[in-house]
Amino acid sequence: MSPVFSHGDLRLYLLSLLDEAPRHGYDIMQALADRTGGTYTPSAGTIYPRLSKLEDDGLVTKTVDGRKTVYEITDAGRAEVASRSGDLEGIQAGLADSVRLIADEVRGSVREAMKSLRADLASARDQQQDPPAPARADDPRFAGREQLHRADVAINAFRARVRSDLRLFTAGGGVIEADVVDRLTAALDEAGREVTRALQR
Repeated sequence: MSPVFSHGDLRLYLLSLLDEAPRHGYDIMQALADRTGGTYTPSAGTIYPRLSKLEDDGLVTKTVDGRKTVYEITDAGRAEVASRSGDLEGIQAGLADSVRLIADEVRGSVREAMKSLRADLASARDQQQDPPAPARADDPRFAGREQLHRADVAINAFRARVRSDLRLFTAGGGVIEADVVDRLTAALDEAGREVTRALQR
């Protein structure tokens, strides 16, 4: 989950970054991404207007260094950072919590992937040691696999057809209305429930 800066928090955090050292715009964006473990990657359209506002407020200055514009905090900016040190600590704690949550999610995903991989490897090993007898055409399992294949083909064909229709429509300048997606979602949910009911009979 990406950390969300509350109103004014990003402004203060930008000031705190500039309080550490003068930076150019890309460096600021990179620092934000690094400090948040990649959970927040702001665009130039987010950062530069805020830097411009900080400059208008007399909290930062900018100088052109070759092709780069370097931003530097002013004494007034440092005074604001110092006066809001408690707020800044709260922002940093929130970002640290977000990074920890992301790390926990990644570790959980890796554990699940490893568990699944071990199960697949064990299954493959068992099949090599004791290969199953070839299925006969009159074996119900054979017929079941055939129907599973048919279902896969039908689902994939439906998905490809609908995606193609949607992409062609939007490519031609059309706007997909929310109720169209709502009806599609409802129909798919109902189809899924019907399959579940049929399998449970």
